[in-house]
Amino acid sequence: MRLVNVEIMAETLWLGLNNLRLHKLRSLLTALGIIFGVAAVICMLSISEGASVDEMRLIQLLGTQNIICNSVKPEGTVQSSEETTALLEYGITEADYRLLATTIPHVKNVIPLKAVAHAVQHRDKKVEWNVIGTSPEFFETVNIGVSRGRVLTRTDTENLKQVCVIGAEVRKELFGFEDPLGQSIYAQSGSGMMPYEVVGVLKEVSTAGAPARGVEARNINREVYIPYATARKLYGDITSKRTSGSRERMKIEYTSLYVTVDDVDHVLPVSEMVKRVFDYGHKKRDYEVSVPLARLKLAQQKKRNQKLMLGFIAGISLVVGGIGIMNIMLATVTERTREIGIRRALGARQRDVTAQFLIETVVLSTCGGLVGILLGYLAAHLINRFAEWETIVQPWTMVVSFTLSVLVGVFFGMYPAMAAARLDPIEALRHE
Repeated sequence: MRLVNVEIMAETLWLGLNNLRLHKLRSLLTALGIIFGVAAVICMLSISEGASVDEMRLIQLLGTQNIICNSVKPEGTVQSSEETTALLEYGITEADYRLLATTIPHVKNVIPLKAVAHAVQHRDKKVEWNVIGTSPEFFETVNIGVSRGRVLTRTDTENLKQVCVIGAEVRKELFGFEDPLGQSIYAQSGSGMMPYEVVGVLKEVSTAGAPARGVEARNINREVYIPYATARKLYGDITSKRTSGSRERMKIEYTSLYVTVDDVDHVLPVSEMVKRVFDYGHKKRDYEVSVPLARLKLAQQKKRNQKLMLGFIAGISLVVGGIGIMNIMLATVTERTREIGIRRALGARQRDVTAQFLIETVVLSTCGGLVGILLGYLAAHLINRFAEWETIVQPWTMVVSFTLSVLVGVFFGMYPAMAAARLDPIEALRHE
């Protein structure tokens, strides 16, 4: 009995495949909806995943246990001309630093950053990038390592050494294929030219699909880091910046502060206390406070919502493909009514007819799903290569897309198959 059933199923499968083979173009056109639907699901989700990974990478670089405070020029500040060089005083002060370091609980460390120069020169090559004074803990706090040499040390700070660690693009622009370690560069500011020995080169920081962004708004690849104590001694708090037709003299004690919290659970409460410290000590809005942990939670929620939205939009393509399959199969049932009547007259049962038509739809949707997976993967790769958008194809997206394509074939093929099986054999034989 089981052998007979196997033979019937094998014959039904052969009949279904043979009918698809006899109508190659129609079968291809029917499967196109599934192919493009699956490809759309994979491609759109891979773009979303790539964008999310970039955002997560940036937040990881910022550090989820950090609170970042930046000095900001107040709105309405007028830039001075060459003749009138008024002193602009704003931003984070020494009093803010002491309050944050000594009065707020759960603060592990407060790391200062101070921009002291805006141009760097080596021999005849010059680039207008920032020179930043900071402490040795900065590199560990923001998870930045060196590709060559070393980072700044406590000895550099205590001995007021004129040494520096340079970003990846600084090395490329100023030194080319030379070894920068041990060589000198000159930082240009309103105080003149100051020499610094290169002791380390930072690894290239790549976020948002390109190395153009680093920690927050700054580009670490284009910055030079010197000991904070050296920066304070050589430059003081007043910096001068000359641009076309104007000159700025600014008194900024700290460009930025990185407040490191002892535990991730305390980050949000501590960030509120940090904001209150600045609100109390500043009459004008000359600061901003950024919390990477809050950005992380927002990014995670955004990632979930984006996946649901893109999955829903791409899923509509699969439904449209399924409707196309149903439409073609209903037309096929009408076209093959006489064949169905002959099969029923020769002893075929309703379930045999149902299985024959259902096999055709499942084969169409399965083949369409496999081709769609390949097409979506190739499309994601091409977008990554030519549009320079990072795309990540997760294995689960391929599995889910293929499963959905098969389910769509079964769901939308069931009605035509059952309609074929319910045809009256006598009426079907009379059909012309």
